[in-house]
Amino acid sequence: MSRFRVLFKSTAVRLSALYILLFAICAATLVFYVTAMSERLLTGQIRDAVKQEVEQVQRAYDTGGMNLLLRTMERRARQPGANLYVIAGPSGDILAGNVASVQPGVFEEIGWTSAPFIYQRYTDSGVERRHKAIANIFVLDNGLRILIGRDLGDPERFRLLVRQALMVALAIMGLGAIIIWFAIGRNALKRIDRMSDASKKIMAGDLSQRLPVGGSGDEFDRLSMSLNTMLERIEKLNEGLRQVSDNIAHDLKTPLTRLRNKAADALDLGDGETRRTALEGIISESDQLIRTFNALLMISRVEAGSVAAEMSPVELSAIVSDSAELYEPAAEDAGLGLSASVEPGVEVQGNRELIGQAIFNLLDNAIKYSSDTEGAGIVSLKLARRPDGICLSVADHGPGVPADRRDDVVKRFVRLDESRSKPGTGLGLSLVEAVMELHNGRLELSDTDPDKPEQRGLTVSMIFPAKAA
Repeated sequence: MSRFRVLFKSTAVRLSALYILLFAICAATLVFYVTAMSERLLTGQIRDAVKQEVEQVQRAYDTGGMNLLLRTMERRARQPGANLYVIAGPSGDILAGNVASVQPGVFEEIGWTSAPFIYQRYTDSGVERRHKAIANIFVLDNGLRILIGRDLGDPERFRLLVRQALMVALAIMGLGAIIIWFAIGRNALKRIDRMSDASKKIMAGDLSQRLPVGGSGDEFDRLSMSLNTMLERIEKLNEGLRQVSDNIAHDLKTPLTRLRNKAADALDLGDGETRRTALEGIISESDQLIRTFNALLMISRVEAGSVAAEMSPVELSAIVSDSAELYEPAAEDAGLGLSASVEPGVEVQGNRELIGQAIFNLLDNAIKYSSDTEGAGIVSLKLARRPDGICLSVADHGPGVPADRRDDVVKRFVRLDESRSKPGTGLGLSLVEAVMELHNGRLELSDTDPDKPEQRGLTVSMIFPAKAA
């Protein structure tokens, strides 16, 4: 019983019940409408037939008088399935005809009877049977009243037969609908129970749980897939938050300790110039910390989507050309060349500042890690349309990144340079990946020269979705 109570609390079951109720109301209305129309049609046909009888009987009376009238009515009354033929006196007493009695008051009306009346046949003597009929009554010039009518038994039986057939059909459809409704509601309830179980585990803290997807592609599957996408996003954000917390504890502890020690040493220095140098070092360490926190804030803003409203059509070709021109002197200072191959007229829907910052990060990394590699040569910047989108790539000929570490280098504070001998925060590629997610694109890392194990280089590609025409 409790199972039924739970079942009826389901929205799907309630909607199904409401549908069945509305369907039953519509079907019942249809049944009564069809039977009423059928009855009206048959009654109309009866009236037409009685009207013709009345005209013929009146014509016989006009032609042959009372004798011809009696013969005509007698002959017609003997025919199979005959109409009602009655001759009554001015007071309504039956003088002749094929009817034993009629409902009192019938002969007081002239013309069509206002409603079906009750009558008895001669064959009903001793048996209480209620026959219904309609009739047309007219008065002769001698005061006699002539009733010509038609029994309503056949139309009544036809109406009951049609109504009974429709009611049986309705009952079968209703029973089938209830069975289908129960099966569908039970199946829907099971799926909701599975979703509820998964939700409880998620609320308990297990973000790796996912709502079940049946594979039918119905509204439950679509809802589950949308919620699963949201859960993946939440899990990733939580993982990023946990990673940031851990990395802040590990990676910022050292520079903060170093900063604190430098400040303590500066207090003990008596010489003005030496103290100035120490303070400059403290300021430099502080600037590096500020840059790190700024990068963290920017990544958080991008991942939170707070800059999504600033998206607009931007000419990616111009941004790439400006970036190449800006970084060419830095590459020359590092002993490298910078080549740019830019396809003109390429536009994307995006944020100009974020895209520019992402390109700067890639060029910074490429120049930084290629500058100490002998024969690194040149850093390449390329923008071109591809079948799968718009590809902006930065390629260097440095030491590269092993294939099994490429997922790690896009994480925050992760650096392959374990000795931290090169400046940096380990947030550059994290920001680039966040920017690409914001632009519905993706980040790809590959070897520039796979055939050179010691100088394979790294190519970082930003794949933007092609702008809709």
